[in-house]
Amino acid sequence: MRQTISSSATQTDRERHRPRIVAFGDSLTAGFGVSQDQAYPSQLEGKLTSLGYDYEVVNAGVSGETTAGGLRRVGWILKSKPQLVVLELGGNDGLRGLSVTETRANLDAIIRSLKDAQVQVVLAGMKLPPNYGEEYTKAFEAIYRELATRHHLPFIPFFLEGVGGRSGLNQADGIHPTAEGHRIIAETVLQTLRPLLNRSHGSGEAVQKKKA
Repeated sequence: MRQTISSSATQTDRERHRPRIVAFGDSLTAGFGVSQDQAYPSQLEGKLTSLGYDYEVVNAGVSGETTAGGLRRVGWILKSKPQLVVLELGGNDGLRGLSVTETRANLDAIIRSLKDAQVQVVLAGMKLPPNYGEEYTKAFEAIYRELATRHHLPFIPFFLEGVGGRSGLNQADGIHPTAEGHRIIAETVLQTLRPLLNRSHGSGEAVQKKKA
């Protein structure tokens, strides 16, 4: 009995102190139309575990979220004490044709708040369908690269790389990925994350714990 209690306590303590990655985004992160275990954050955690990285990945996606809504949620995100945040926001701004200037300013403020709290940010870029017009789509897509450069952030050029526009990897609405689409997204995010997970603990940097 003592051994069982001790083992349970050790497991609980380990889970409590696991470094945390927060997936901060909209319905593409939340996993609209798929189960939670099929959404990319859960699949990412599984991939990290299989590679020997002992991380908790928190799904902080909210369907319909804009960058303005995300900015209002930063304090809540920080309460979870993340070591690293994968920031995927702005798609709904673009689909609604909102001001590029406002979208850029909101994302900039989110990034600054996270960095001020010593949180490593990975920025995920988004693209829009061509029917939004060349001028608007180019200005929108440029937001992400500009901010990644300005803040020296690890950058995923297109969050939906290999998934966007592919009918077999998206649900009937043509926007939200299927479970297989989320698997590909998790792989895309993982490629950018892995180099960060080799850093030593401290200053908001991520921690790598390899299996013995």
